[in-house]
Amino acid sequence: MHIPLSRRAALKASGVAITLPLLESMNPAIGKPVTVPLKRMVLICSTLGLHPPSLFPKTPGRDYESTDYLDLLKDHRDDFTLISGLSHPDQNGKQPHDTEMTWLTSARNPGLGGFKNSISIDQYAAKELGYVTRFPSIALSSNTKKSQSYTSNGVMIPAEDRPSYVFAKLFLDGSPEQVQRKRHSLADGRSILDSVAEQARALNARTSASDRQQLEEYFESIRAAEADLMEAEAWLDRPKPRVDEQPPQDIADSADLVGRARAMLNLIPLILQTDSSRIITMVIQDHHVVPKINGVTAEHHNLSHHGQDPEKIKQLKIIESEILKSFDDFLSRMARSTEAGTRLLDQTSVLLGSNLGNANAHDPSNLPIFVAGGGYDHGRYVTHNESRNTPLCNLFVNLLNNIGIETERFGTSTGTLQIS
Repeated sequence: MHIPLSRRAALKASGVAITLPLLESMNPAIGKPVTVPLKRMVLICSTLGLHPPSLFPKTPGRDYESTDYLDLLKDHRDDFTLISGLSHPDQNGKQPHDTEMTWLTSARNPGLGGFKNSISIDQYAAKELGYVTRFPSIALSSNTKKSQSYTSNGVMIPAEDRPSYVFAKLFLDGSPEQVQRKRHSLADGRSILDSVAEQARALNARTSASDRQQLEEYFESIRAAEADLMEAEAWLDRPKPRVDEQPPQDIADSADLVGRARAMLNLIPLILQTDSSRIITMVIQDHHVVPKINGVTAEHHNLSHHGQDPEKIKQLKIIESEILKSFDDFLSRMARSTEAGTRLLDQTSVLLGSNLGNANAHDPSNLPIFVAGGGYDHGRYVTHNESRNTPLCNLFVNLLNNIGIETERFGTSTGTLQIS
């Protein structure tokens, strides 16, 4: 069996490394066939949760009785596992929805005094994989630039909320002038880092041992940033993949919550098939307007705080049903797409969930968690202790290992959660 060369392959001798040129065997992103399936990860969050009585079955196992929400996914019953009893510890933040910041990081006490976010699982994975693709990771959003992706320094990475821009960025070559401007921008970034590094090194003679350790950590981050800039520049000389798809149209109306979410979800299989990125996050968030859905007359956020009002719950279920229908369509697209003789879905670990288990009470425990694809043995409902939840990061550790990133810990994990 032919195994593609890593894009990081090099000839090494006597301490000297010579990077190989881009070879046909290295690059499925420019239209070459993939002979060995690649592992990917997609993380999707609906920030206002899913109504628990409509989602969770009464009994666990393979023979679980379906529910209103699971009926919408019945065609993919064998493609996913539903898990309850998972959460991040210590998620009582300053504001009720601050857990949106920590769903992919597990940092404790979000928003409280002294809080600093930690790296999100997608950025941890992207850092480990490096520039094996044009974009180590991609953050998408149904509304605004707010994402759930955070760097190791706790800085949010802005999300892309316009499908047309994402398509152009991934699949349309810029003019020579645009490419040159990008090259200059990357060069400027390196020169700034060089300047800062020289000034910082000059401080070593006047600092304490602990300060020097802190400076060395700072230098290491600079070296990592410089390496990223160099690898990013290398992609400027490589053609973007050609796709037989028309650029998507942006939906300007923020009230079309479902349409905007679907437009982004539709791009994900294309991104993965062209190997433009292997790590993707998406957040489906409240648009602060009444969604354009038949039967809905109030804002999504307002309905999530239903207070057990039957009419509000009815409308909330309409919205959440449409979101799950969009997820069902996404799974179908992933299942129809093939690569190296296997379904794209089977090579992609997909997580769908929320930072809230009970949005009505802003409760961040007992989160709704779906794991789909990824080659796992699916088709069951798995429960964990409802009063003493298992850390969600135990699942994150499994997901990382499943895409080839060997790790024993992430965030607040206490072990590895087995799915199958």
